[in-house]
Amino acid sequence: MEKTNDSSPAEKLARLVVVGDRVLIKPKAETERTKTGLYLPPGVEEKEEIGWGWIMKIGPGYPIPVPTDDSLEPWKDAAERIKYVPLQTKVGDLAIFLKRASFEVMYQDEKYFIVPQGSILMLERDEDIIS
Repeated sequence: MEKTNDSSPAEKLARLVVVGDRVLIKPKAETERTKTGLYLPPGVEEKEEIGWGWIMKIGPGYPIPVPTDDSLEPWKDAAERIKYVPLQTKVGDLAIFLKRASFEVMYQDEKYFIVPQGSILMLERDEDIIS
């Protein structure tokens, strides 16, 4: 059975799991502007210091251990003792990020960047996403 490429971006990336404080970014076309007119000047992009693109997936956040006192409830199963501080980014945000801290990957013939949230300089969020 042959697969078609007619699936939505979310379906294409469904099998990918982004870990920790990282986000998956699909690069934006160099000449493309946002609805608000935001764009990176050619000089910045030519130096390849800064990139930008749409956030496609995000990790669970920064892991933090949950302190427990096993002596109070020794019968309890040792469940996952890690919680996550959620990331500030959201799927659909436009991110401007430092390229030197990112990793470029190809997935299903498309280019993406894996970027730690600490390397994201600015986000532009569509009003429809803000809740």
